[in-house]
Amino acid sequence: MKKSYLPILILALLAVGGVSTSVYLQAAKAEEKVDVTIEVKGTDTMMYDKTAFEVKAGQKVKLVFKNIGKLPKAAMGHNLVILKKGVNVATFCSEAIKFAAKDYFPETKKDDVVATTKLLGPGESDTVIFTAPEAGTYDYVCTFPGHFALMKGKMTVK
Repeated sequence: MKKSYLPILILALLAVGGVSTSVYLQAAKAEEKVDVTIEVKGTDTMMYDKTAFEVKAGQKVKLVFKNIGKLPKAAMGHNLVILKKGVNVATFCSEAIKFAAKDYFPETKKDDVVATTKLLGPGESDTVIFTAPEAGTYDYVCTFPGHFALMKGKMTVK
């Protein structure tokens, strides 16, 4: 059995103040075992490079989202929010507009979400790990104002 000493090393560096807590959490997330990795990119043309992907129910999914655009976050920030089955995209995204201070993530609707990334500026990326829900089709969208009309896709769970 191969052992990784990275978490111990990072904790030791934390103890002496050499590494921030977020670096440790990112390293721990990177080492977490997953069944499938999905990578999606967002662009300045308000498009995802993948408008559909498929996973299996119960799989541990690693979603890597990258904003490959060049425009500033204030004008063209992107996220990827996977909604639960049956959630109305327009209603959800209309609520999101009220949460500019929370990067357009509607705290009032957090129970309607399977997984979400942070709102990203140009060149940024975020990784989330979640367990795929029951079989069905799930919408995913960008909640930045107006983006959901073009930045949308479907996660199919088999």
